[in-house]
Amino acid sequence: MNKFIRFGIFSFLFCAVSSTTLVSCKAKKALLSEAKATDEIAAKTIIENHYKTKKDFKTLYIKADVSYKDDSQTQNLSAEIKIQKNEMILVSIRFIGITMAKALITPKEVKYYEKINGKYFEGDFSTLSKWLGTDLDFYKVQNLLVGQALDNLEKEKYKASIEESWYKLIENSNKETEKTFYFEANNFLIKKQIINQSNKNRKLEINYPKYKTFSATNLPSEIIIDAVENDKKTNINITYNAATFNEEMSFPYSVPGGYDKILIE
Repeated sequence: MNKFIRFGIFSFLFCAVSSTTLVSCKAKKALLSEAKATDEIAAKTIIENHYKTKKDFKTLYIKADVSYKDDSQTQNLSAEIKIQKNEMILVSIRFIGITMAKALITPKEVKYYEKINGKYFEGDFSTLSKWLGTDLDFYKVQNLLVGQALDNLEKEKYKASIEESWYKLIENSNKETEKTFYFEANNFLIKKQIINQSNKNRKLEINYPKYKTFSATNLPSEIIIDAVENDKKTNINITYNAATFNEEMSFPYSVPGGYDKILIE
């Protein structure tokens, strides 16, 4: 399997959320107003404003529809995502109500199984990152799902500009990897983030077309992931249908009998 396609699958697989009062994206369409960037400001100011939008929850539960497309197949699936903030993410992927794959991740460990091939994986993020061909950790997965920059923006230096009426930050200190982040100008919500490895013909682009306002935080209502490696392309579109916050929830995970373990050297 193509490494960036694997990353796309894991970006979707690894999500989880939970909460106290049911808030349906369909029932309460509180679309968040956004603004265009007009005046240039310093990178430091953009980063500070991005982190002022707090992701204030203990648990998050999300129901989502997922469409997956690559050069050979198209699939429409549903997903149940549970997140215990900074501790645990459980993702269940279903087709016609049948669980086809499940992933449980923590800051120290990654587990998943998929039914079609009867395979399962257990390991840490260093092993998984090597397999996927890109750096990955628990917090990047969590950030992707709740609409934050994948990386900790306070740890690197960025060049700021305006592009597509958004504030743009670009970090290219690593000659092999260029990272770009785009923000709208009202709440400084992330609109697009790109990881580009041109020397390896790899590109990962994550778009957040719209956000909705909930009592605990602002969440994306849709996440579009496009991954390209050489001539292979993968698209994953995740639409959040409902989200609830701060409810007590369980994170059940067990590998069915007879599955074969994936061994990564």
